[in-house]
Amino acid sequence: MSLEPITGNLNCWPQRFGYLYFLIMVALYVLIIISNSVIVFLICIHHNLHEPMYIFIAALSVNSVLLSTVTYPKLFVDVLSEKQIISISACRFQHFMCYSIAGSDFLLLSAMAFDRYVSICKPLKYPVIMRQTTINTLLFLSWFVPGLQIAVLHTLVLNNKLCNFTLKGILCNNSLWKLYCESPRATLIYGLVVMLSVVIFPVFFILFTYAKIFLITYRSSRAIQKKAAETCLPHLFVLSIFTTLCAYDVIIGRLELDFPKTAQLIMTLQVIFYNPLLNPFIYGLKMKEISKHLKRLFCHVRCS
Repeated sequence: MSLEPITGNLNCWPQRFGYLYFLIMVALYVLIIISNSVIVFLICIHHNLHEPMYIFIAALSVNSVLLSTVTYPKLFVDVLSEKQIISISACRFQHFMCYSIAGSDFLLLSAMAFDRYVSICKPLKYPVIMRQTTINTLLFLSWFVPGLQIAVLHTLVLNNKLCNFTLKGILCNNSLWKLYCESPRATLIYGLVVMLSVVIFPVFFILFTYAKIFLITYRSSRAIQKKAAETCLPHLFVLSIFTTLCAYDVIIGRLELDFPKTAQLIMTLQVIFYNPLLNPFIYGLKMKEISKHLKRLFCHVRCS
């Protein structure tokens, strides 16, 4: 594996504000780690949260911690450096982790949509369908399948020669493929298959599932309508934001559109900041049971 360094060429970090940006990034990272860890902690220790929906939320929070840990430490160094440098092996690892986690998030959101559909539309069959075996299988597939697919994608280009050593961005995203001298057709086709299997199909499945939920609950009682709205709308909001940011990342990387450097920096930071920080606040505040335990935890901390 090549260990030659590659550099970023956005240069959007004004050096005179380097320490300010560093402090902001550290604060965001700490906030992301703490907020997501609290959600995971609450779900682990409270037995009434040992339900499929909350387990999948905990898995999303674990993914947020992993994504932030893969991206933020490198950014800490970059904001204090005049020149951003990373080895090709480290860049490949960052790319692998980022896209594996992104694909895992889409599959976890699909699992949550399926759980909500069974819970609201087939409540009598819910204990039979959503058994512990089903939950474990969905979790395993959500984490294993994207990782395996991205690993195969990297294996296809592992021995390809690099012709470019300047990365267009502050993260190793899809622009990584533009560093290689040639991009085999098999790689492009396989990349499309990966995107269809872990992004496009899950998004359509989620939208179809929630559409059926809302159609069924529209003819039901107001209590059931309220339950559907409380549990489904936060998921749809997270999905819409996450899909938009991922679509931007794919479009910029694949089509090589000439976006202003500042705009690229802002949008890239949204990818690694917005979703990891949004998830715990959306689920912590909007999900009634988590919110209840969160308030008790804060009251206990204040009293102590």
